[in-house]
Formats: sequence, structure tokens, C-alpha cells
Amino acid sequence: MSSKDGFRQILETGTYTLTDMPSDLEPLAARMRPQTIEDVVGQDHILGPGKLLRRVIEADRLTNVIFYGPPGCGKTSLAEVIAKTTKRNFVRLSGVLSGVGDIRTICERARNELGGRGTILFIDEIHRFNKSQQDVLLPYTEDGTVVLIGATTHNPNFFINTPLTSRSLVFELKPLSPEAIACLFDKALYDKEKGFGGIPSQLDADAKEFLAAISNGDARHGLTALEIAMKSTPPDEKGIIHITLDVIQECVQRRQVHYDKKEDGHYDTISAFIKSIRGSDPDASIYWLGKMLVAGEDPRFIARRLVISASEDIGNADPRGLSIAVAAMQACEFVGMPECAINLAQATTYLASAPKSNASCMAISEAMADVESGAVQPVPEHLKNKHVKAIGSNVVTEYKYPHAFANHYVKQEYLGSPKKYYRPSEEGYEATIARRLASLKA
Repeated sequence: MSSKDGFRQILETGTYTLTDMPSDLEPLAARMRPQTIEDVVGQDHILGPGKLLRRVIEADRLTNVIFYGPPGCGKTSLAEVIAKTTKRNFVRLSGVLSGVGDIRTICERARNELGGRGTILFIDEIHRFNKSQQDVLLPYTEDGTVVLIGATTHNPNFFINTPLTSRSLVFELKPLSPEAIACLFDKALYDKEKGFGGIPSQLDADAKEFLAAISNGDARHGLTALEIAMKSTPPDEKGIIHITLDVIQECVQRRQVHYDKKEDGHYDTISAFIKSIRGSDPDASIYWLGKMLVAGEDPRFIARRLVISASEDIGNADPRGLSIAVAAMQACEFVGMPECAINLAQATTYLASAPKSNASCMAISEAMADVESGAVQPVPEHLKNKHVKAIGSNVVTEYKYPHAFANHYVKQEYLGSPKKYYRPSEEGYEATIARRLASLKA
């Protein structure tokens, strides 16, 4: 018996009938595509009230556009909304299945219909077209024969011809937030026409949160997993399909890491991570890093903590630590997950293995405490912006330019009431700093 036949049998023996089950021919993710712009979740930065894209869609005044973003973020869904909103002809092509002949046929037909409703040409995965195929579109988009909507997961600056992007507005779509994806789950479970609203079901809160988090901003991935869970879970004694965390983990073949992003799991783990680096244990540091990444922690948050640790715990004992941490932070922005995990691992192991000093951290803490306590010292006259004559004196206070002296150093007053804040340790390069400062004082 096939899984589909088995599920049909379950349905017929439950408290509902086969007619309550939506069609098996179309995936849930396709059935749940938004019908209107109000149905679109996420992307408020381009679709919020008053935003440009929303205005042109609602007014049916769309010009050439390219939608750029990761899979499952809503590029095709936006095109579907436009297709249902516009009064113009709407034609779809695929960068995978279509060629130059298809493009010319559609565009020439649109040219023959100029003066009529006009034509919108939607090309999914437009980056699949090579340069010559993309060039075919240029004259038709230039003279308004067609209005182009291109959808791509690749950066248009690199994969779409410059003449085409210069004729288009490029809108970047972001990965959907877990909250937005969870909202789609609710719609799918309550929608009787397109979703599972005709079937008694229950999706546990922890299961929904876990599935929304591991979907990584991809609504299609999350809805597909939910559909598998609904179709593979038999109803309980009350006729309810109960989707638990265990069910979801089985459907996506991934186990949950107990890690509450807003609770103790989050703060305890990052604390263990930083303390392991401070304690010069690269193995423990890597483990806690791995746990955070598997649990879905924002890699930028981890990178920021590495930058802090590089100055707080390593400091001048190894000045290169800060450069490596900052480079890792930039790599997280540029590369993204999953590859930036390698950059974070490199920075983590380097900082954990580096000599340690908190002398810089202690120095600034002590100096700020003195200022906050009211011990604010005036700037000595010779250090001010201009050489000035002291009030009531005929003597001009001279600033001594260190580079004019031997060893580029000269003794002079830089603080009215001198106090030692920076006390270099004997660790790593800071021991060299300590010896140099001692020799200058001598």
C-alpha cells in the first residue's frame, strides 16, 4: 500500500472524510501562495504601507523590476500577486525551460498588441539565461513592448547584464523571519480551501517554533515539512492529527538543540563560549560555537562577541586577535551561513589559543570610573589645539614634538595629576610593550 493510499484509509476511518483533505496534486506551498498584497507576509521594507513597490502594484503602474533574494522568500509569490492584480496580459517563462525562441515569440506577440492592455513578462530564475539570451530582452524592455519581472537567487550585479539592470528597479527580498513563517503555518492549518482547515489538527507551540527556526527563512521548506507531517501522522483517539516536536523532527530529519534564544540557554551558552576562550581552551570554545550555530544563533551576534573578547581578554598580548575577529565579523556579513561557520571557527580557535591580557580593559574601566567620580582634569596648556600664552604670564607654554628628539621620545607632562592606568602584563607581545615603556621611563 502506498503512503498516499494509507493516508486516505486513515482519513476515511477518522472523524472526517476524504473530501476534507486538499488535493494531493499540488504541494501545500504552491496552494498557499498569496492572492493579494495583503496576504504577503514579511518583506515590509519594500511592501509596507507607502513603500514604492506596494504603490506601483496597487496602482498597476509597474515598470521593469528584478526580484532578488534567497529561495522561499516570496519572489514568485509576488509575481503571482501582480498577475492577479494587473489588468495587463501576464506571461510566465522559466530560465530553466525557455529559450530565445520563446522570448521572441512572446515579445513579438506583445508588440502586435501594443495599444491594448500591455504585457507583463515574468521570467523565473532569469540568471539561468546566458548573456545573449538576456540581450534579446533589451529592445523589448527599452521600448515598453513588455514590462519585465525577473526573479533570481543570484546577485543581479554579477549574473544579470548591466544594460538590463539599468532598465529595471532591483528589489532585494530578505529571508522570512521565523515569526512570518509561523504565521504561514497558522494560515495553512486554518484555511479550509487551500490548507488543512477541514481536518482537526493541533501543532504544538515548540514544534511550530522549531520548524519555523530551521526553515532558515525559506517558507517553501517549512510548508513542505508541515505537509509531510500532516500526511504521515495518524489521528489520535479523538480524530485529531497531533503534530508534536518529535513528529516535526522526524519529518525534517533534524533534532532540536535545547537553546532558548531569549532565555537562559542563549545567555548560558554564549557565556560558556567566551569563558572558554578566556580560559585558553580551543576545544571547549569550538564545541559551544558549534552548539550555537546548530541551534540557529545569529552568526553576527557570535562575531560581535568575538570582537569584544579580542580586546577584553587578549588585548595587546596579541594585537592581531582584534584584526582576525573583525575580519571574521566582516566575513559573516559577506559570506553568510553555512560557510561563515568556518570563519568563526578560525577566529575562535585563534583567540582561544592566543596569550591573554585584560590590561587594556582594566585601564579604560579605571579611567572612566575616575571621570565619572568627578576627577575631571583640565587639558594642560601645551597640549591644547593651539600654542597659547598662559593667563597672567609672559611665557608661552611650548609643546615638545616627540619626533624631533632621540628615539622619538621626550619627557613632558600629558596629565595634570599623573596616574598609572595601563599596566602591561608579561604575556605575549605585551611583555615587549612593558619593556619599552620601562626603558622610556628610565
